Amino acid sequence: MDAALFHAPRRRTFQLPDGEMAALDFGDPDRPVDVIFTHANGFNAMTYRSILGPISASLRVVAIDQRGHGESRLPAHTEGRRSWLDLRDDLAAVLDQIGGPPVILAGHSMGATASIMASSIRPARVRALVLFDPVILTWFRALYALAPWTSGRAWRHMPIARKAAARRSTFPSASDAFAAYRGRGAFKSWPETVLADYVAGGFIQQADGAVALACSPGWEASNFSAQANNLWGVAGRVKAPITIFRAERGSTCGIGDGRYFLRAHRGSSVTTIPGTSHFLPMERPDIVRDALMDAASPPV
Repeated sequence: MDAALFHAPRRRTFQLPDGEMAALDFGDPDRPVDVIFTHANGFNAMTYRSILGPISASLRVVAIDQRGHGESRLPAHTEGRRSWLDLRDDLAAVLDQIGGPPVILAGHSMGATASIMASSIRPARVRALVLFDPVILTWFRALYALAPWTSGRAWRHMPIARKAAARRSTFPSASDAFAAYRGRGAFKSWPETVLADYVAGGFIQQADGAVALACSPGWEASNFSAQANNLWGVAGRVKAPITIFRAERGSTCGIGDGRYFLRAHRGSSVTTIPGTSHFLPMERPDIVRDALMDAASPPV
């Protein structure tokens, strides 16, 4: 197979009822899709190019730009939004269009959570879930988030949502954005190749030559505050085995060892990866690749 396939994914789009979802398509276009990969809040499909590209010799992977991110052109309405049902439905629509045999749903953070939610309403289209530090509130916090006076508007005051809303949204150029992020804050543990891909996929060129975040600060903040997702209830409707890799530090996966969350899922597992933060895929791309290869080739 042409080695260029490892690093030069094809652009494609999916037509959804209210617009177009952009995606990157890695691997042999003549084989069925093996994996659909969904990114974290504020990121984009291109961010994971160097992570996913090396397995494209063996697997076909479609990485999507979620609503409000990357090159997708879908409305991102924040008013009254309390959950990620819109992201769930977008991913379900992609599953409907992808064709072929059931796929592996994989994702990071918010993308991992959206994958669980989509699997619960399209069980026949999903053969396995491989998730990297999904956002799953502890049982008590998840219950609290479902109350009518919480999540959405009230949770906009959470520090992480307030910080996202105040994020700088424009830079004179992509190189200025890269320089501003390199070695700092959330990007401190990222390889420069991954950061360069994040910038390449995460900014929109403006008429004056400047660049602006494709994921607006308001939309990123909405994703942090819209937590009425009821993952503890949703997981019970998932039929596919679930493999979760948790960060050792600052994990967003509040399920402990997973024995209660995964009690109905034989063959599922939770593994904490030593030395990692929430940005586990950037810090340990080998874990991502091995897990996807293992899921695609289960033991006989």
